[in-house]
Amino acid sequence: MTDRMPALYIGHGAPPLLDDPTWSGQLAAWAQDLPRPKAILIVSAHWESAPVMLSASGAPLVYDFGGFDEKYYRMTYETPDASALAARVAAMMPATEPVHQHASRGLDHGAWVPLRIMYPEADVPVLQLSLPTQDPVRLLALGERLRPLRDEGVLIIGSGFLTHGLPFLTEWRIDAAAPGWSTDFDAWAGEALARGDVDALARYRTEAPGMPYAHPTVEHYTPLFVTLGAATDPESPGLQVIDGFWMGLSKRSLQVA
Repeated sequence: MTDRMPALYIGHGAPPLLDDPTWSGQLAAWAQDLPRPKAILIVSAHWESAPVMLSASGAPLVYDFGGFDEKYYRMTYETPDASALAARVAAMMPATEPVHQHASRGLDHGAWVPLRIMYPEADVPVLQLSLPTQDPVRLLALGERLRPLRDEGVLIIGSGFLTHGLPFLTEWRIDAAAPGWSTDFDAWAGEALARGDVDALARYRTEAPGMPYAHPTVEHYTPLFVTLGAATDPESPGLQVIDGFWMGLSKRSLQVA
């Protein structure tokens, strides 16, 4: 019998995450504690597209970042064919929400950077799903549709960053002190997650301290709702596996059953 996989919400940082022994160590240890996935379905902040789109197996990685060391642009992450999972996901979507199979788009850094750490052998099929909306209600419904995949050995991951106020950072060191807007939003979200308060989390624009500085754009926060929707009970508190800050931004990450 296949182990039921959890669903995760992770922070993915930037390519230098690969060289940070602390955070990469946390992600690697987390992956080792999980059941072995048959496949991974990941929703990244860096692919906003409607209707829902699916990545192409075997396509080159997307190097959607600038200003970093040249070595990051030479990295690869060649995973097994995920066409069967793509067909399964497409079949799960209602006729009113057709799925587009992208012919040439590979994994972006919100997917391949953390997965290179978590599954360095690149021996698990990986499919990326676009983020089709920022509406928490619709994303919860999307996660709920995907929930049966967990019983088929598929690890569902929402990949973002719990705070992402890049325009408001003043220091660019990994150990930089976290600004107040980042610590305030992180504490609020951590408490809401511990209560399983999905409604409060969905009202972040008006209820969360630190807004809009914590998320001047919200695509790094909203993958959380795909993860919560995929939970057996979205209002059952998950396990907050990683916390702390990186360049002043919240690394808080979640595992739901």
